[in-house]
Amino acid sequence: MKLTLKVWRQKNASTPGAFKTYEAPHVSPDMSFLEMLDVVNEELILKSEEPIAFDHDCREGICGMCSLMINGVAHGPKQAITTCQLHMRSFKDGDTITIEPWRALPFPVIKDLAVDRAAFDRIIQVGGYISVSTGSASDANGLPVSKPDADRAMDAAACIGCGACVAACPNGSSMLFTAAKVTHLGYLPQGQTERYQRAVNMVAQQDVEGFGNCTNIGECEAVCPKEITLDTIARLNRDLITASLKGLEPNTITPPMEVKAS
Repeated sequence: MKLTLKVWRQKNASTPGAFKTYEAPHVSPDMSFLEMLDVVNEELILKSEEPIAFDHDCREGICGMCSLMINGVAHGPKQAITTCQLHMRSFKDGDTITIEPWRALPFPVIKDLAVDRAAFDRIIQVGGYISVSTGSASDANGLPVSKPDADRAMDAAACIGCGACVAACPNGSSMLFTAAKVTHLGYLPQGQTERYQRAVNMVAQQDVEGFGNCTNIGECEAVCPKEITLDTIARLNRDLITASLKGLEPNTITPPMEVKAS
């Protein structure tokens, strides 16, 4: 396959970026999208040109690192897969492919297609855990968790924190991510003690980070590689209403770190 790539190149968060066009004449349909970028980078290095920077790690659809907008769609044209699972047979010979980083204020560009998603880490730090003593590990079959609740908790826990929901949302909202992290703990007995305070803290932190508000457009659900649904957001909103009736206020906020140009 012969493809034309329009790739966003940007030195760092404080430097203006622009699209640069590259020809990829030797692309196998069996390559993954990241393998295709590897081949392009090898050719650039042989020409003594700067390779394209992009995030990647496991390349198995688990880590959430492969954050790319492909032809305007987070993770590309296929549903329920990450960029590293997208194969070039999803495109046609002669296609032009536009590749961009996530576009969201809380995700500053590190370089080219790589963005800083530390904002997600800070949301987790203020409440995405269980700190109460739960004793030693118990037999899983001995825990009083109903099958429907266990299934819903597992569905929410599938979130890999890739940020596609934020990139796709016109408001730049991280509500689906936050809701998934709140929900998977909220369905378990160990998570009940901090359930409502957790919701308040994590939503307050996402507001501090500069993420937008959720208006139920549904773009996040459409691009989520783990098919997490808007039901999780509805459940988070119910927890927030209960927290307000209890008079709970956020008790932990982590200031965002200043991004400095390299």
